[in-house]
Amino acid sequence: MYPKAYIDYLVEFHATRDYFECHEILEEYWKEDPPNNRKVYWVGFIQLAVALYHHRRQNTAGAKRLMANSIRILQAEKQAVEGLGLDHSRLLELMQSVYEQIETGSSYESIMLPIKDEKLEEACRIECKKKEYTWGQPSTLTDTFLIDKHRLRDRTDVILEREKEIERRKKSRG
Repeated sequence: MYPKAYIDYLVEFHATRDYFECHEILEEYWKEDPPNNRKVYWVGFIQLAVALYHHRRQNTAGAKRLMANSIRILQAEKQAVEGLGLDHSRLLELMQSVYEQIETGSSYESIMLPIKDEKLEEACRIECKKKEYTWGQPSTLTDTFLIDKHRLRDRTDVILEREKEIERRKKSRG
């Protein structure tokens, strides 16, 4: 039906509002394809989540830039967006509305993506139940870890992977 990563993205997007996690989930999935075969619409959804992450953090410049990029990508990907169970025109209207809110300095508000496939929404709701999440719950604006996750998360794995890559390069040079 739909990729598990996409359902996981939608669950985080609509239940925990952990947009950083949304980005991580879809970026990992997107990178599973060879570089010349990657689907650009995943980038549009990744950038949508990151734009909302920045908007919630009041990083207006970052939010505006990423939302504009996301709109540009997803506008051109109508068939893919519709194939992912969303209403393309309503999605673009919603994104444009959020862009205007960002531009005018309005406060962040949680949004619901316009899911038109009832089976997709049901799959997301089932996943929410399994994880004991509440579908459609608004963002908790007082959760520091959620708001500043990029700075507060455990980066041990990332640092170790970089160190391994540096060592591999040194060895390959001789």
